[in-house]
Amino acid sequence: MSFVVWLTGLSGAGKTTVARGLAEALRARGVGKLEVLDGDAVRENLSKGLGFSKEDRDTNVARIAFVAQLLARNDINVIVAAISPYAEARASARERIGEGFVEVHVDCGLPELVRRDVKGLYKKALAGELAHFTGVSDPYEAPESPDIRVSSEGQTADESIEAIVAYLQREQRIP
Repeated sequence: MSFVVWLTGLSGAGKTTVARGLAEALRARGVGKLEVLDGDAVRENLSKGLGFSKEDRDTNVARIAFVAQLLARNDINVIVAAISPYAEARASARERIGEGFVEVHVDCGLPELVRRDVKGLYKKALAGELAHFTGVSDPYEAPESPDIRVSSEGQTADESIEAIVAYLQREQRIP
């Protein structure tokens, strides 16, 4: 049965880095049919024109879930890397995708995100110059009970990837 690993977390927490590394690690283990849906790429290609209101963010997550479910239904494993800030939208994604859904919270505290903020987005958001910035001027509802939680503050990307691979093995989703 195929799976959808859904990485959620604040901007800059390391979702894309973990997603790419996880894809590499899974391919090295023989998981052949695998797609990565990165939130930035989806916004550019599938959700262009959406803003950052709660409704637009929920629509974006629903679109990602729809594509992930289609791929999974056709025996393609999926890794999603998207902020997906609202618990209700993630719950809807889990419901749509079904038992193959694996929620991973890529956790990182705001002080560390500000410290490593190469684009200066957190600095602008904290100064009030950037509206609707998740975790600063818009809410981020961290998962209360994710299937797995990794920390880009307390772990290297490789350690996070190893933890996710170990979880997938325990759950018999990969060999």
